[in-house]
Amino acid sequence: MHLALVTCASRAQYAADTVEDEDVLLERALRTHGHQVSVVVWSDETVAWDQYEVVVLKSPWDYFDRVAEFYQWLDRLQEQNIPLLNPVATVRWNADKRYLLEMQEAGVPIVPTRWLAQGTQFSPAALFAELQTEQLIVKPAVSGGAKNTFSLTLAQATEQAAHITALLTEEDFLAQPFLPEIQTQGEWSLVYLGGSYSHCVLKLPKSGDFRVQHYLGGSIAPTTPPAAVQQAADAIMQRFAAGCLYARVDGVVVNGEFLLMELELIEPFLYLDSAPDSWARYVQALEQLAPKTHSPQSLHPHSGTAR
Repeated sequence: MHLALVTCASRAQYAADTVEDEDVLLERALRTHGHQVSVVVWSDETVAWDQYEVVVLKSPWDYFDRVAEFYQWLDRLQEQNIPLLNPVATVRWNADKRYLLEMQEAGVPIVPTRWLAQGTQFSPAALFAELQTEQLIVKPAVSGGAKNTFSLTLAQATEQAAHITALLTEEDFLAQPFLPEIQTQGEWSLVYLGGSYSHCVLKLPKSGDFRVQHYLGGSIAPTTPPAAVQQAADAIMQRFAAGCLYARVDGVVVNGEFLLMELELIEPFLYLDSAPDSWARYVQALEQLAPKTHSPQSLHPHSGTAR
């Protein structure tokens, strides 16, 4: 196949010296299996997308800074019936963290979440009381890379209230209790390729931090997830990630229960180098899914959802 591997112009800012360049390694694996690969920036208006047999999202990490433009790009692909993996409907649904509340309503245990709508006031005392926490995490509904993400005590939140209220004039946010289990036990990331479980890593933040991203100093350890964790992730995949080339289920175990933190279906690191056979599994999944992508709206249970 001739495929476009989609990235962004600002990818270098998310790289870390301790991590192999997953994009480069994936491009190499695809070429080794006989595919023609073009690495393309999604926002490059000179690209003729219809020249590719399939467009694969890999690292469009700036989409949340340009989300309106990103949605317009998705619209163009869909209008031209250009196959995209993951499917357009899936990507639209997953771009806004409101999807977590939809999953909760469908019975999926998630980290307790309160929605902070655009244009509202940030009221720390009420949030701390409602979530029964001593530390609050606040982040945008459309975000990535820990952008505008705060970890606050009540005193700090009170000091930051005006600033966060100002941010709320621009976009929706959400608030969650800080879970100490992230620091003591770690965050599980289970990777699925072609709908099947592939591999797992356990992530821990650096000492004194709450963010697990590797480029912020977090550690990553390949590991086998407990059976209950994989069963919970399997169930999430089957219900919410149909037709996906790749997916990453992120969560934490609290009081013996796996709580979903994120279902990553757009541009996650897949930690492919932590499981040597994962490269072949990725390519096999791509080859199996590509012929089916000409009707992307049919591939996701939320295909009618508008964003």
